[in-house]
Amino acid sequence: MQTAPSRIVLAMLFAAGLAVGGCVYYEPYPHPYPVASTYERSWNAALGAMRDQGVEITREDRSAGVIEGQRGALRVKANVVTQADGRIRVELNTSGDLQQDPGLSDRISRSYDARMGR
Repeated sequence: MQTAPSRIVLAMLFAAGLAVGGCVYYEPYPHPYPVASTYERSWNAALGAMRDQGVEITREDRSAGVIEGQRGALRVKANVVTQADGRIRVELNTSGDLQQDPGLSDRISRSYDARMGR
């Protein structure tokens, strides 16, 4: 035979179970297209990384995803591309007399990663 306090505890547990069972969670709507802020963030990080390393920006074409600049005799080009799966790819290319500053592309890449929080 159950005592009154144990019946109260069972009733409270049953009520709590009913309350939790009534909760509904809606998952966020999946976006089939990349969010614009992802592209903007990558674009700004690439542009800032080039400036961080002393590259003078000579051309910016956001719609084409191209940033071009120069540091001394070195030319630097960044391509910011949205891939078919929605991810953003950033390519950094350096051309010219690479002996002037052989580590420039690595420094730009590290600066880009830091700006992206990596």
